[in-house]
Amino acid sequence: MENFLQQLINGMTLGSIYGLIAIGYTMVFGIIGMVNFAHGDVFMLSAFIALLVFLILTQVLGIAYLPLAFLIVLVVAMAFTGLWNWAIERVAYRPLRGSFRLAPLISAIGMSILLSNFVQVAQGPRNKTVPPMFTDLIHVTDGPLSVTLSYKQILIMAVTAALLLGFWFLVQKTALGRAQRACAQDRKMAALLGVDVDRTISLTFVIGAALAAVAGVLYMLYYGVVNFSDGFTPGVKAFTAAVLGGIGSLPGAVIGGLLIGLIETFWAAYFSADYKDVAAFSVLAVTLVFMPSGLLGRPEVEKV
Repeated sequence: MENFLQQLINGMTLGSIYGLIAIGYTMVFGIIGMVNFAHGDVFMLSAFIALLVFLILTQVLGIAYLPLAFLIVLVVAMAFTGLWNWAIERVAYRPLRGSFRLAPLISAIGMSILLSNFVQVAQGPRNKTVPPMFTDLIHVTDGPLSVTLSYKQILIMAVTAALLLGFWFLVQKTALGRAQRACAQDRKMAALLGVDVDRTISLTFVIGAALAAVAGVLYMLYYGVVNFSDGFTPGVKAFTAAVLGGIGSLPGAVIGGLLIGLIETFWAAYFSADYKDVAAFSVLAVTLVFMPSGLLGRPEVEKV
């Protein structure tokens, strides 16, 4: 029971990061019907931006108060990553929006390769270590049970919960959210009703990148190391989470992320860490056999 609770905490922490990345996939797919395969590398880029900003703040400017440095890193990473994804949408995706369906997919894969190789050339192929942050631990003991909870895990889950609540409010209660939902239902009709479709799509890319930037900062904080190849595996797992939860469903993306994190963590703890990825993808395959639309996805209706 003690090991179960510990792995439950670890899995929810990892799943929170996957869920934040998965939202970016499901937002873009929900509005323009395209899988942004460069999103994982945007997440990786945000982790490097966060590392560089953190080193500048602590070693150049001499800011020693970690909460302030972390907040500045978070804001700067979200701003620069959002700007980068806005440029990607304008250059690589918007000109191909009316083209055949395979063209944006090829462009997204090309942009993923470009980002990965750009970071590899700029930062080198070796792992970049991160100075330790929020290393204190909390030991919760109740009789025979003993569970360790780190400040990093509390911070990751708290930031994720706050962002998801704020994002739900944005989608459900604001004009931008109404425009996003209108574009997701019918872009042509939304344009006829006065919605600026291009602006809405661009802002959707910016918001998705900002959430991926938060995930990148939390990933850097949690693992203490970043590498140019970090965009691939977390990106694929986040995409798997989006599909598992139901691509196009925001709650499904979060639930899928938590499930992938829990499956991966429990499998590594109780069976073999070498096959944790196989377990996660196998659960996805089984789910899609019986529920092709995912857990919360809606079947797509073909309009004739």
